[in-house]
Amino acid sequence: MSNRLTKIVTRGGDKGETSLADGTRLAKDDPRIALIGDVDELNSWLGVVIGNGAEGVLKETLAACQHDLFDLGGALSFPGSPMLSEEQVKRLDAAAEELNAALPPLKEFILPGGAKEISFCHVARTVCRRAERAMAAFQRTAPEAAHGLQYLNRLSDILFIAARIEARRLGVDEVYWRKER
Repeated sequence: MSNRLTKIVTRGGDKGETSLADGTRLAKDDPRIALIGDVDELNSWLGVVIGNGAEGVLKETLAACQHDLFDLGGALSFPGSPMLSEEQVKRLDAAAEELNAALPPLKEFILPGGAKEISFCHVARTVCRRAERAMAAFQRTAPEAAHGLQYLNRLSDILFIAARIEARRLGVDEVYWRKER
């Protein structure tokens, strides 16, 4: 990466536009740019989850996801590029199965909370769902985004599972929704 990012302050976006990797200029509120931002925000939240205690297979899975999300952001910067692969989606399917195997079945809806580590997982999950919604809209005009959409759907499930794993790791009861309050 030597000399690749030699100048961080370019002032190129001062008028509300930014450049894609192919040189195309887009408004900063263009759906593609907004989606790149959502994916970047999600990647940051994965860093928060990892940095606040995720261990073992969960930590390894989320760390791999950070690299995948960086790849996804890069692909979004190159119009027409494939966005992730079927193999990456299958890897998340296998990880979800492995991570969920030791958890008890759900009998009620779970609310975010109980400990900050659990809440971080839920915030990451909701940011992932926002990125997924933006990817669904984007995919209508960019069929190459299909695996990216599937990937984000699986990742949101993994982040829900992560919250449950963190509750167990911390010895904290999950916060269940009470329908009769």
